[in-house]
Amino acid sequence: MMVSTRGRYALRMMADLAVNQKDGYVALKDIAERQQISKKYLEQIIPLINKAGLLTTTRGFQGGYRLAKLPEEYTVGEILRAAEGSTAPVSCLETPENTCIRCGECVTLPVWKGLRKVVDEYLDGINLQTVIEGSGNEDEI
Repeated sequence: MMVSTRGRYALRMMADLAVNQKDGYVALKDIAERQQISKKYLEQIIPLINKAGLLTTTRGFQGGYRLAKLPEEYTVGEILRAAEGSTAPVSCLETPENTCIRCGECVTLPVWKGLRKVVDEYLDGINLQTVIEGSGNEDEI
């Protein structure tokens, strides 16, 4: 699995919100400035993250975004899946039902299923709180 810029920026945006939301909403322009990410690019990511129910939003003068849950209730996996659409290493595993005409006879399918399992277990084992604390050694996570 290759994490795209969209996935990396979504995780950085969520980490920024976790650190900076305090008791209010955070403006997208402020996240963009702190993270040195184009506001236009973040505007493309926000609907994906919002659709997954990971954010709350408000409009107006004090408008912006905030996390819908506590940072420790988010996993890196759910954030990346919201931004990327999937963590599947091959296209035939991107949907719950494998519709590939060769799936019944594909000798490599178990390899890709195993890889996906390892990736998902790893990403779902790291929560956003751990990311923002920078705690632990990457070998230990």
